Amino acid sequence: MARAENKVEAGGTAHLVAALAKALREQQKLTQDELGKRIGYTGSAISAMETCAQPASDKMLVSLEEQIGGGLGVFEKARKFMLLDKYPPQFKNFALMEAEAVTLSSYQTYQVAGLFQTPEYARALIGGGFPRLPDAKVDELVEARIARRALLHRDPPAMIELILDESALRRPFGSREVLQGQLQSLTEDAERDNVSIQVVPMERGLRGGHAGAHGDMVLVETKEHHRVVYLEVEEESLLVSDPAKVALLNHRYAKIRTQALSPDDSLNLIRKLAGEERI
Repeated sequence: MARAENKVEAGGTAHLVAALAKALREQQKLTQDELGKRIGYTGSAISAMETCAQPASDKMLVSLEEQIGGGLGVFEKARKFMLLDKYPPQFKNFALMEAEAVTLSSYQTYQVAGLFQTPEYARALIGGGFPRLPDAKVDELVEARIARRALLHRDPPAMIELILDESALRRPFGSREVLQGQLQSLTEDAERDNVSIQVVPMERGLRGGHAGAHGDMVLVETKEHHRVVYLEVEEESLLVSDPAKVALLNHRYAKIRTQALSPDDSLNLIRKLAGEERI
């Protein structure tokens, strides 16, 4: 839904796309209604895009490239940066680094990592937060989150590890059907050659230690082969690059991995939970 505040919140990419779309539309002597019919939108939607009252969606960018792009590729190139503009401020610095990572190793305690979320699970999480977000903003954030899944099948492939606390597999968001769909999606992702998923059992703390008690972390090896760690809590983020601190967090992650079930046993557990009616 178009909103006046979007004009203020829209990033530089949205404004550039709007100006280019309007210039190319006028160059080709098309009205907003005519362009809208060509790409499957109303004239009002084109007007909202050109004023940034409702910035172009990823789907609209694809259609604009096909219809008025003129082979320049400007709308295709804008897709990545439009999605980046939709990420929460605390995540933007990390988003491009994640997309270009050589290896990505994540430990999550409360919910399934964003990279692995289904649209339904992501919508339940984002739309159910506090304070509540407008539906249009929820749509934007869900679209941006799901776009991150491109990393799973990027060429060349990134090596991706996910360690989940078992509680994240048992905690429903939205509905139990949403959780079930999420678990089924995890089983499919776990079978990718470049993905490893492990689960830390609920009773781990009863066995003399739990290295994951400090909370979530994401370890990244960048395309330049630098190692950094991304931490986030309560919409605040920290990107750790100090070698000594990175080494400590890497050692902690390695210990968490030793305390988790093997990938095969983890997959069997996820499959079991995905098949249960009540979890």
